[in-house]
Amino acid sequence: MSSQISANWTSVNAASKPLVDKLIDNAQALQLEISHLSNGTRVVDAGIKATGGLEAGRLIGEICMGGLGTATLGSTSGFSDWPWSVYVHAKTPVLSCLGSQYAGWSLSHKSEDVKFFALGSGPGRALAAREELFKEFGYQDKADSTVIVLEVDSMPPVEIADKVADNCGIKPENLTLILTPTTSLAGVMQIAIRVLEVAMHKAHTLHFPMDKIVDGFGTTPVAPPGGDFMTGMGRTNDAILYGGTVHLFVDSTNDEAQELAEKMPSNTSSDYGRPFGQIFKSYEYDFFKIDPMLFSPAKVIITSTQTGKSFTAGELNADLLKQSFGL
Repeated sequence: MSSQISANWTSVNAASKPLVDKLIDNAQALQLEISHLSNGTRVVDAGIKATGGLEAGRLIGEICMGGLGTATLGSTSGFSDWPWSVYVHAKTPVLSCLGSQYAGWSLSHKSEDVKFFALGSGPGRALAAREELFKEFGYQDKADSTVIVLEVDSMPPVEIADKVADNCGIKPENLTLILTPTTSLAGVMQIAIRVLEVAMHKAHTLHFPMDKIVDGFGTTPVAPPGGDFMTGMGRTNDAILYGGTVHLFVDSTNDEAQELAEKMPSNTSSDYGRPFGQIFKSYEYDFFKIDPMLFSPAKVIITSTQTGKSFTAGELNADLLKQSFGL
């Protein structure tokens, strides 16, 4: 893909900074705890020791989207037994979802007494631009400060913050790390907000021309938090795999739009049909053994902006969602 797609892309760090400031300024009301590592990096606890909550998760989700997306709570999930849902829209879907929100930065540190691993998401990814994705899009952001969101249930060691700051070319004191464990309300909310990003990533995996994706909207149930990491991870995945709906508008022919619709939903995967927790366990907890085609919304609508014709594929699965959510 040429860099033409990124020619008019804005700064995700500049767009998200007001949201980060809002999160910090309202930390007490949002039930967050703010601390600093020894190198000056600011850490926002949104669910480890802090209570956090749905509104904190909603705001963190918008930060993850680089300040270019909106997330709102609703009550029309398509499931009578679990009506609560989140609606997600991105101004610039490819940049917002893949250039910022996607958890594509692998961060790890190992020492005698510490073993830490997390996938980083958010605007800091575009500053470091370490992933092949950014070379493909021809995009690297510039900023003096940044933020990374980590789905973890423990505090990161200072070495992780030093690494992120160094890769981003900023001072450690200008870095903010936001922690959102899957056992927290903030955690399940910010993961639900990834429903559109999951569709964008699937389109990229299917080698659909990303510069043809004009706009997008998604909705998914917000899963109840699990009492432990594995339960929480399973439920948040199931919410999208069996309850998520995404509508993409593409500048393509009917044939291209129809092919994307038919290939995108989660039910096209050979691993479809069981709660994610069971699937993960059956592969001995190895993500890379799971069919990558599974990671998709349950239902998709693809509309060609050239012809105005829409194509729908996939289905919502109430029975599996009930099983997963413990209803």
